[in-house]
Amino acid sequence: MAVSIQFCGGARTVTGSMHLITTKHSKIILDCGLFQGKRDEYFAINSQFPFNPQNLDACVLSHAHIDHSGNIPSLVKKGFRASVYCTPATRDLCRYMLPDSGHIQEEDIKYVNKINRRRGMPPRAPLYTKEDAEKALKYFRALDYDHTMRIADDVDLNFYDGGHILGSTITVLDVMTGSRQPVRIAYAVDLGRENMPLLDDPEVPPGINYLIMESTYGGRKHETLKEAEIKLAKTINKTVNRGGKVIIPSFALERTQLIVYFISELIRRKMVPKIPIYVDGPLAVSLTQVFRENWKYFDETTKKSFLEHKDPFSHDNIEYISKVEDSKKLHDIDKPIIIISASGMCENGRIQHHLKNNIENPKNTIVVIGFMARDTLGRRIVEEQKTVRIFGRPYDLRAEVVVINAFSSHADCDGLVEYAGKCRGNLRQIFLVHGEPDQAEILKNNIRKRFRLKISIPLRGEAVYLR
Repeated sequence: MAVSIQFCGGARTVTGSMHLITTKHSKIILDCGLFQGKRDEYFAINSQFPFNPQNLDACVLSHAHIDHSGNIPSLVKKGFRASVYCTPATRDLCRYMLPDSGHIQEEDIKYVNKINRRRGMPPRAPLYTKEDAEKALKYFRALDYDHTMRIADDVDLNFYDGGHILGSTITVLDVMTGSRQPVRIAYAVDLGRENMPLLDDPEVPPGINYLIMESTYGGRKHETLKEAEIKLAKTINKTVNRGGKVIIPSFALERTQLIVYFISELIRRKMVPKIPIYVDGPLAVSLTQVFRENWKYFDETTKKSFLEHKDPFSHDNIEYISKVEDSKKLHDIDKPIIIISASGMCENGRIQHHLKNNIENPKNTIVVIGFMARDTLGRRIVEEQKTVRIFGRPYDLRAEVVVINAFSSHADCDGLVEYAGKCRGNLRQIFLVHGEPDQAEILKNNIRKRFRLKISIPLRGEAVYLR
């Protein structure tokens, strides 16, 4: 059987997902994400592909998060001219996500080149620009859930609901090999969490032979949502009582909308006072509008809210901020407020300005509601390092830091084990990716304790042949 998988990115790490499927007649990549980390490593990894983009027959995009979609413009710059297949909601989200990523690259390289000029070093170019990202969008082709499409001579594609973010998928490729039954490869990266608000639970495709699955929280168990609500309410109340601000670094996509929903529920149930909430960033504003326009993909409860004209993302105490001058005004507010701003790992965006202005005040609280990768400002805050650098300058971390992992839209260790078990009927092998090595190893052992399944944790660049 001439089918192989090469794990080109997102193996033994949580960023830069990219996996090459090679069949007798076709080459297809699953995701084309940005590797996020230290600047030099970031450029070295993201500027090169271990394959020729011109030879690809398709790119299949699982969802719109930048660590899965963010390097598609580079792919196109290097000659990719096939289609990028995704759900309609993912396409709509990427219309904002990718140009924003290009803009960030341009702004970051301006900063780098300013320093390089001082040091007498040559200028550098961005990985890609906003214009490059906009050019890449013309290759996107939408496919809705539960529709089969032939995307290459010997490969059919089907999307199942991934339950992770709006438009996310469990991607299934059926590879024709000449035998009676195709080889069925499922890609569950990222896998959603059951019983979360807004979205339906992740689906389990039938007849899977090979499963590529994430391991982000492979050794960690989320708090219950009830525990998280109580912890969030206590944190907000304590910060309000001491006259401080609540600063929440959040991914503009999904996590922002989810935390707005939860805080609004706490206010509605009178568990916290009705204080101003500022969602700061043009990207978050635009993406929230995409959520409103794609309300049919939500769970039944949320769809009912929209049908009754009750927008769960809009209340009279919530202000969405796009303009820079309005964002700067938040620094001068001297009363309890909640600021939700991107980026989620604090590596760029307006959140860095809010941290710079609030991190040294012990009245304030930084609430971490998402995974922070190694070598990011967010991880250094989670580790409560005494001093952190923002815009190249040191700042003392005096604000309280509260970590609440229960709002994660990733399945935790129990959810991942259960999902593997649900797939095991025709399953020949599981490949664990999108997780740090210790988390993947714990998950591998836990799945083996429950089920007799063949499991491997591939290295980045490793290729395996399916049998």
